[in-house]
Amino acid sequence: MSDTYNPAAPAGADPSHPVLALPLDGWHRAHGGRMVEFAGYHMPVQYEGIMAEHAWTRSQAGLFDVSHMGQLVLRGANAAQALESLLPGAFLGLKPGKLRYSLLLADDGGILDDLIVTNRGEDFYIVVNGATKHGDIAHIAARLPEGVTLEHLTGHALLALQGPEAARALATLDLVPAHDPARTLESLVFMEAAPFLWGEVELGVSRSGYTGEDGFEISVRADHVEALADALLAHEAVRPIGLGARDSLRLEAGLPLYGHDLSVETDPVEADLAFAIPARRRAAADFPGAARIVAALEQGPARRRVGLLLEGRMAAREGAQVLADNRVVGTVTSGGFAPTLGRPIAMAFVETALAAPGTELSLSVRGKTIPATITSLPFIPHRYVRKGIA
Repeated sequence: MSDTYNPAAPAGADPSHPVLALPLDGWHRAHGGRMVEFAGYHMPVQYEGIMAEHAWTRSQAGLFDVSHMGQLVLRGANAAQALESLLPGAFLGLKPGKLRYSLLLADDGGILDDLIVTNRGEDFYIVVNGATKHGDIAHIAARLPEGVTLEHLTGHALLALQGPEAARALATLDLVPAHDPARTLESLVFMEAAPFLWGEVELGVSRSGYTGEDGFEISVRADHVEALADALLAHEAVRPIGLGARDSLRLEAGLPLYGHDLSVETDPVEADLAFAIPARRRAAADFPGAARIVAALEQGPARRRVGLLLEGRMAAREGAQVLADNRVVGTVTSGGFAPTLGRPIAMAFVETALAAPGTELSLSVRGKTIPATITSLPFIPHRYVRKGIA
């Protein structure tokens, strides 16, 4: 799921509602977090600086508070069928302990949100974006069959521990498998999850995240999250990281951001997310917007999400025009300076005929024309721990 802070155009804050405090609000302030409003909450945008926090997460382990995101639980004998009526993914065969990235679709195939679903055996645990969670809940709840229920875990917090030292840092907490002794922390690979006990505190741990690094997301009751954050921060490799670095990390990882790279105006094929629609669902065409999406799969979309490497030092922000021979051929949806690459990068939607890697285009940025080249995504290779190399 893609809910990260984009300083160019913060998404989701509703000025008609009061800004809320997360369970770790005081903790962030005590640790020097500079707070901003995002998705209806006061949240830390940075501590020691975005560049330093970005580099620390790429080399050590960054601790992120993502408690603004929605944590939902879907229960009922037909919960998997209910998910398949709303999402284009395959959930009837999703094994317990496995995660799956998917898309909440409008009836016309537009993307209402992107999300992660975990089969917990007895139910499905879903994490949705903070800026869209209330709309997601209303949309899902209105479409559930009799006997399937949806719970919003408002009493839970969510932490993300990301970076090459994340596994070593989390291991120092001596977590104990809550149910299956074989499902140790070390046994989890990317997109797997299991429940653990930290002393007597229940944790839901998944090996996942949105930075392109190895790492974990940890669901915990809100009244235990400060103690958990302190315990993780006690490790020498762990530092608190704000929303600013979370956005630059996900941009380098080529991961789309809802409200910017994804919206209800975007379909999964042009967004380069067709991997989230398996063959069975394509053949059955039984999900919202299937006619539009299957046609796009067969015929190819008119535009595609691509990566751009920019020349010079000036970054392009959302809304910048993409040009070919002085003709507008696309629009930047995310952009910024990539600390790891030492140059500006961007994601944009461009005409499919111009979407091949190596295509030379230009961007119109604040009255200047900047040369740019289409490149494959991600900008920085992902370092997920997958099965067989754990």
